[in-house]
Amino acid sequence: MNAETSPLWVDLQLAVSDETLCPTEAEFVRWASLALLPDAPADAEVTLRIVDDEESQQLNRDYRGKNKPTNVLSFPFESPIDLPPEAELSLLGDLVICLPQVLREAAEQQKPALHHWAHLVIHGMLHLQGYDHEDEEEAQYMEAKEVQLLAQLNIPDPYISKDEQVDQQTP
Repeated sequence: MNAETSPLWVDLQLAVSDETLCPTEAEFVRWASLALLPDAPADAEVTLRIVDDEESQQLNRDYRGKNKPTNVLSFPFESPIDLPPEAELSLLGDLVICLPQVLREAAEQQKPALHHWAHLVIHGMLHLQGYDHEDEEEAQYMEAKEVQLLAQLNIPDPYISKDEQVDQQTP
């Protein structure tokens, strides 16, 4: 599945009971494409799977040792063999986003659900391309990149509170 203008191929998998609560395929492709870095492989591919709490919790437990659902999991593709540069695959990896968790967090943070969806897609895409937030310096760099990309969508900084956003807008 791909928008005509996107350099990214997105395999969207909706594994939830109510697909109407998800953004459109075009929105997912737009957000993921926006986060595609200039050095990404030509014709890059990503699998984006939208899941329920149970699948998210199982994956989070199995791969991160945390027995609870989480908003986004990223699984960068790692080739099982060394390939010569000309044979490198364009697969970035898999993103798994938990629909109920996204909606809960958006409500708790008093932000539009679409803004939170966009943030999590961008966040996950950056992880697939080597960004991380394991230490403070990496976290600041990754967050700055996310804020910059979200601003291109007219989405406020997700790392500041609603009150701080109002204060920043007041002259």
